[in-house]
Amino acid sequence: MRLVAVDGPSGSGKSTFAARLALKLGATVVPTDHFATWTDPVSWWPRLVAEVLDPLWHGRAARYRRMEWAGGWARPGAWVDVPVPDVLIIEGVSAARRSIASRLDEVIWVEVPDPEERLRRAVERDGETNRAHLRRWQAFERGWFAVDGTKARADRFVTPD
Repeated sequence: MRLVAVDGPSGSGKSTFAARLALKLGATVVPTDHFATWTDPVSWWPRLVAEVLDPLWHGRAARYRRMEWAGGWARPGAWVDVPVPDVLIIEGVSAARRSIASRLDEVIWVEVPDPEERLRRAVERDGETNRAHLRRWQAFERGWFAVDGTKARADRFVTPD
């Protein structure tokens, strides 16, 4: 199985890019939004490894319970079954984190350069009621990317229109 990470700041178009790439490659996408919440932006990672990556790396189908977003908050939702794919795309903030770098076949960094434009796009996507959450998220991810050095490990850079 090839493992591709599509990472970058929120509001940059990672989900759209990953969906198009998945169609082109016949890949399966697992979004980090299925795991992350406003109050737990990255420490859920061991669950993704245990429930998704480890089974797939061992040639077994995976299964995880995704977070459902309603009213601006995440709650446990539907179960997602993941058959063993030829290509798996992990998409979202922290998808290309340092702890998995040695297992990634490709890292794609997607970024709209202007933070205010990213915020506008994210608010358009998630709703005005989430603006304060999104501002905090942007502050968090700036720190995360700086400490993790994610962008420096990218193989390819994409700047959506």
